[in-house]
Amino acid sequence: MTMEPGVSTEKELTANVCKTQLSNTYKEDFRNMIEENRNSSDSSAFTHTNATSAILITAYSVAFAGGGIGSITMSFVLVKMNTLSVTTTAIVNLVIVHSLLLFTVPFRLHYYVNKKWIFKMTFCKVVSAMVHIHMYLTFLFYVITLVIRWLIFFQWKDKVEFYRKLHAIAASAAVWVFVMVFVVPVLCFEYGRSGSYNETICFKFHRELQQGSVKALNYTIIVAVACITCILLGLQIFILVKVSRRLSASLWSHQEFWAQVKNLIFICVIIICFLPYHLFRAYYIQHMSDFDQLESYNEVFLSLTALSCLDLLFFVLSGSRLFKQKVVMLLSRLSCC
Repeated sequence: MTMEPGVSTEKELTANVCKTQLSNTYKEDFRNMIEENRNSSDSSAFTHTNATSAILITAYSVAFAGGGIGSITMSFVLVKMNTLSVTTTAIVNLVIVHSLLLFTVPFRLHYYVNKKWIFKMTFCKVVSAMVHIHMYLTFLFYVITLVIRWLIFFQWKDKVEFYRKLHAIAASAAVWVFVMVFVVPVLCFEYGRSGSYNETICFKFHRELQQGSVKALNYTIIVAVACITCILLGLQIFILVKVSRRLSASLWSHQEFWAQVKNLIFICVIIICFLPYHLFRAYYIQHMSDFDQLESYNEVFLSLTALSCLDLLFFVLSGSRLFKQKVVMLLSRLSCC
């Protein structure tokens, strides 16, 4: 009995399709197995080189020492300032957010030195989230401080103050309640949901960036920070030029000029500490799977944001008479040359 050619061809095609589907299934399972093994190996080893670890230890050590001195010094200065001022309230909150970050820094240093996380993974998520919370709250308080100072400079407001101390406390509490209720739980619970992480390895939550929603949020934040920074810098340069033209004869001895220098310190901190991280972040999100060291570079740029804790130290120094005299002497020598 001979089989018809059409029937034979149809059966052969069906068999080939089944084989192809089965082969594709095996290939997909094999790829998934390789990816899981790669992710498992990535999350179970300390990937930072000795040079990277040295940079991270140095950056966080400087931030811890300088930030601690600056926060303590600024605390004494704040006692003499107007407690109803919105600017004073923003700086008080800046001291608080710096102090919270500095509390977590020793745990980071312990990890980078010993190359092993000995605490719980939940606390690792808190320490990791604290760097990001510190960065964006610091950025927020910078913007508030600068806007208030500029309102006074352009004489749109004689002074910007709360009516009562209770109002200042309520405004600060509202910010912190929002952070504690909405931001901290999201960061802590979303970290580590895209895979299993080794309990002895910390600060490796890069796989979350593969999600589309997380990428979109990061790109939005990057664009917002870059645009706001450009606006702040442009306005401050405009104000400095205006002040220098009006006070050309007695520029270095005038209080208004030094007030604008303090404003410039905040903007310089944003440009030096915050902007590089966000610009690199855009590249990191796109190419994080290209080579392993990108994750270490991301950690280095993130450590730069912790150096913003030095702002209060510079802020206090810029208000001292000795600092002003040294700057004036240096500038006079440069002008003579």
